[in-house]
Amino acid sequence: MPMYKVRSYHSGPVLAEQLPTCMYRLPSVHRRPSPAQEEVDPSLEALESRQEEILKRLYELKSAVDGLSKMIQTPDADLDVTNIIQTDECSPLTTSGADLDLMLGKDYGALKDIVINANPSLPPLSLLVLHSLLCERYKILSAVHTHSSVKSVPENLLKCFGEQIKKQPRHEYQLGFTLIWKDVPKPQMKFSIQTMCPIEGEGNIARFLFSLFGQKYNAITATLIDSWVDTTIFQLKEGSSKEKGAVLRSMNAALGKTPWLVGNELTVADVVAWCALQQTGSANAAPANVQKWMKSCENLAPFSSVKKLLK
Repeated sequence: MPMYKVRSYHSGPVLAEQLPTCMYRLPSVHRRPSPAQEEVDPSLEALESRQEEILKRLYELKSAVDGLSKMIQTPDADLDVTNIIQTDECSPLTTSGADLDLMLGKDYGALKDIVINANPSLPPLSLLVLHSLLCERYKILSAVHTHSSVKSVPENLLKCFGEQIKKQPRHEYQLGFTLIWKDVPKPQMKFSIQTMCPIEGEGNIARFLFSLFGQKYNAITATLIDSWVDTTIFQLKEGSSKEKGAVLRSMNAALGKTPWLVGNELTVADVVAWCALQQTGSANAAPANVQKWMKSCENLAPFSSVKKLLK
C-alpha cells in the first residue's frame, strides 16, 4: 500500500529520445593502413637525423678521450711538461730563513710548535731530513719523546736529533719541533691546534715542512712536485715490485734531463724519493742516473746524517 503519491511531470505521452552512442568516431587501430596511405611525419625524420648526428659526435668524443688517457698513462708520451719548467721560477733554498710569522701567523707570547707522532717500526726518514734542513735556517727547539704505547725504541731513534741541549730560553727559539715515537698507523702532525686540523701521512707532512722554506713555484712545477711525492709514497714505497720498477724507470728518465727530479734545485720530491729508496732497499738496484742523483743527495749533510740511522 503506497504511503503517498507523486505528481507526474508530463502531462502528455512520453516521447523516445534518440541519444548518440559516442561523441565522435575513430578509425580502428587494428587495421594496418596500406603503404600508399602511410605517410612519414617530417618532424619525426628531423628528430631521427638529429639523434644520429648526436650519437656520431659522442662516439668521436669518446675516441678522443680514450686517446688522451693512453697518452697520459704512457711514460714516453709526446707531451713532456718537464721541458717547459721555467728555471727562474724555481728558486733555490735561501740561506736566510723565511718569515715564519707571515707563513704561519703571528702568535704573541707562544712558540710555534710542531708535534709529530710516528711509529718507530717505520721511521719517517724524510721528516728527519727536513728537520735537519730547517735547523740550517731557523733556531729550532727540538725534542724526542716516547709514548706509553711503545715498549722500546732503538737508541739511534731516541737520538735522531742529536744531543739536544737547551742553550737558550724557550721564547728565543723560532720554532719548536717535537717528535713522539708512538704506535700509530701513519705519521701524524699537529700544529696550531686551535685553527688547524691534524695532518696525516708522511708525504703531506713533508709538503708542510718544506713550505716553511718559503719556496715559490709556478703551477706546472708545483704539480710535478706533488705528483712525484704521491708516486713515491704510494708506488715506490707501498706498491708492488712491478710498480717500483716503473717508478725507477721514470726517475731515471727525469734525472737524465735535470740534476734533480723537478728542475735544477732540490725540492721535497727529492727528499721523499731518496728516503723511500733507502727504506725499501731499492737503492742498490737503481739505474745509473738515479745512482748519480742519490750521491748528490748524500753529499748534503742532512741526508748523510739520516743515512747513519739505518746502519
